Amino acid sequence: MNGKPDPTNHFFAPRILAVLSRGYGRGDLGSDLVAGFTVGMIALPLVLALGIASVPAGTQTPLSAPAMGVITAIIAGLLISLLGGSRFQIGGPAAAFVPVVLLVIEQHGFGGLMLATVMAGIILVIMGLARLGAVIKFVPWPVTGGITTGIAVSILATQAGDLLGIHAGPPPRAFPERVQWLWENLPHANPVNLAISAGCVAIIFFWPRLGIKNIPGPVVAVLAATLVVLVAGLQQGFDVATIGEKYGADAIPPSLPSLHWPGFTWSQVRDLIGSATAIALLGATGSLLSATVADGMTDDSHDSNTELIAQGVANIVCPFFCGLPAAGALVRTSANVANGARSPVSGIVHSGTLLLVILLFSKGAAFVPVAALSAVLVAVAFRMGEWHEMTRLARMPRSDAAVFLATFALTVIFDLVIAVEVGMVLAAILFVKRVSQSTEVSRGTEDGVPETPEQTARGKIIPKGVFAYRVSSPFLFGAAEKMEDALKGVNKMPEVLILRLHLVGEMDATALNTLESITERMRKHGGAVILSGLHRQPLDMLLSSGFAEVIGRKNLCAHFDAALARAREILRG
Repeated sequence: MNGKPDPTNHFFAPRILAVLSRGYGRGDLGSDLVAGFTVGMIALPLVLALGIASVPAGTQTPLSAPAMGVITAIIAGLLISLLGGSRFQIGGPAAAFVPVVLLVIEQHGFGGLMLATVMAGIILVIMGLARLGAVIKFVPWPVTGGITTGIAVSILATQAGDLLGIHAGPPPRAFPERVQWLWENLPHANPVNLAISAGCVAIIFFWPRLGIKNIPGPVVAVLAATLVVLVAGLQQGFDVATIGEKYGADAIPPSLPSLHWPGFTWSQVRDLIGSATAIALLGATGSLLSATVADGMTDDSHDSNTELIAQGVANIVCPFFCGLPAAGALVRTSANVANGARSPVSGIVHSGTLLLVILLFSKGAAFVPVAALSAVLVAVAFRMGEWHEMTRLARMPRSDAAVFLATFALTVIFDLVIAVEVGMVLAAILFVKRVSQSTEVSRGTEDGVPETPEQTARGKIIPKGVFAYRVSSPFLFGAAEKMEDALKGVNKMPEVLILRLHLVGEMDATALNTLESITERMRKHGGAVILSGLHRQPLDMLLSSGFAEVIGRKNLCAHFDAALARAREILRG
């Protein structure tokens, strides 16, 4: 029961429809129930922690911070499973959003976050409708790796206060000031609080080694910490903060919240477009990465454009229920696959499990120590950072290492919005550099790639006054300059210039402009240009732009042999 999508036959096709229509049976439902319940329990402590990490204490909000995390997981998880293009994706709040959410709340309040999230959802839907899913996957690793590692460091910094039990007022948001604040208040750390945090981190990391797969380590850690605090009376005697103490006894309401309508002005839309774009790009890259990893674990394939639309809808809807930005979650999605999920039904069960928990056990959340949830998030940060890659920076290409360090530093020291904007510019620069490096413009009869007899120049006599250049790889804006440079090195312009383009599969407007410039220069010297071996896309571009008429249709030759014959004809006059 694979139900793989066929991207050629649909515009928007939620994966659940294909799966349920192709023999979904009792065995599949049983597997999905087990996987969904397990992932729901794994998600519970994490979404509580993400809610607390995303919303600073004292922020005026309709719901408490931990409740926002749970509500986001319920609503986004349900919508992404119902509408998404992956069989296994689990949606909800994500650690990658924490720095940008904190920034938006600080600058625009919670209302600004609601508006930015809706705007991000609209951007994601547009990206899906424009079929940009495949493009998002090609953001280079130095950009995503630098940002991801920077986010991990930012999360560690934001959680350090709760982890250490420092109660010295709200810490500054900026990283340098926060580090200074932590250093100055380190003598006021609560050793009991630190012991609880360290114990939870140890349980989370070492629990899998016990081989108990059906009980998640984070759940064990949070339950154990809660029991220790209750039994030993650490809340009163040792000033160990709990969710109830920090957010009130009713921090997790036993029902879904009522609708809240985010008011906005056009000036707010203008001010928040950068943050909304950052949320959309983070959500898109994280979600498609998660879906791709799930595909690799199951030999499946997801529909990236449908997935983007589903992520967009989830982000449009969540703010109306006081939810946070949402995306596909790699850890929860991987756990879903590992626990035997068969279809998106498991994601729906995951949402139902979380809903059941808040309906039946919301009062118990008040006794959970905040330090335990910080430990859960710290464990996530350690796992998401590309720490091993940082040790290999010296062995990377300098450009890749520079981009990694730049995006990492911008994320940590400044903010995620700037890092995403600069990172995308650097990604484009890297792409141009790679294209220009991979494209070769060579003269003569060089070998290097297999060529058919009529296309090869090897062993053929090229008449005097004729130059022949071979262009390899895509002839795009990053490589057009090489063509210009090749001709600048010529002392005397030839009578006929043959450009062998049989290895060029793609051409863009910059390359076309270069050809026009070369043709004009040749004509000024009384020469002609012949193009040989044109593929469909370059030929269509030359025809639609009118350049075929400029150069002359006789000078568009199917192969190099025909180009040589045309050159001899021109030389004879």
